[in-house]
Amino acid sequence: MTMFLSAMAMLLQANAPIPLTNLPATPALRPPANYRLVWSDEFDRNGLPDPTKWANDVQLNKQGWANREKQYYSGPRARNARVRDGRLIIEAHVEALDRQPDWGGQRYSSARLITRGKASWTYGFMEVRAKLPCGLGTWPAIWTLADVPKLKWPDDGEIDIMEHVGHDPGVVHQTIHTKAYNHVIKTQKASQIGIADACTAFHTYQLHWTPNRLVMGVDGRPAFTFERTAANRDKWPFDGPQYLLLNLAIGGDWGGAKGINDKALPARMEVDFVRVYQGPTKVSAK
Repeated sequence: MTMFLSAMAMLLQANAPIPLTNLPATPALRPPANYRLVWSDEFDRNGLPDPTKWANDVQLNKQGWANREKQYYSGPRARNARVRDGRLIIEAHVEALDRQPDWGGQRYSSARLITRGKASWTYGFMEVRAKLPCGLGTWPAIWTLADVPKLKWPDDGEIDIMEHVGHDPGVVHQTIHTKAYNHVIKTQKASQIGIADACTAFHTYQLHWTPNRLVMGVDGRPAFTFERTAANRDKWPFDGPQYLLLNLAIGGDWGGAKGINDKALPARMEVDFVRVYQGPTKVSAK
């Protein structure tokens, strides 16, 4: 999910999606044998998301969120983010929020969960098993941002492990953004995957990040590779810690390009697990 500015260029630039079944099954995208699990959430405790692992990002509620999105992101509140029956549910609603002190005039509520301040990683294998919403105007995302005191976007890098917009159901986007490669200047690097049952079945969205390569895919099938070609931070800023974000936006320049269907709400993204593995040379969870 792009941090600032419009994501419409991504939509306009998108190539025809490759059906998931057409992606190569070998070599399989999975953690290497010498990697170990360093962080995970299996969502096996009902209630609010585990506060030792997740924080609610609410910092731009008053000002309004990036990409002219229409949601208010709540703090810890079961209506918008809860764990039930082994799954994390992030749910968006139509509602009045005028009693909230940080309300910015939004008519939709949702949640944005982040590991910033809890855990971040440099290199590794990440996978998130999720089922997506398909309602018009929904924009769920699984992504990472640089864990730095003051983020400079896109210079510090962004990795979009999964994005989906409700007006283009069944098409999942995997994208990277850097100073040299980003949607603002129409140079972003991306893949589009056709997953017919993305909104009715769970799929595992994956990232393998090494010092020289990013590989993303779905269900063990690689779909996107980005190679480090030079020691140039404009092209490769991915040598420092990044934290994970899970959110469900409503509307915005890309998510709301064809409007928002209020009757499709409440809408939810369900997450079965989040797992992070790392090799023996780099373990930077904190």
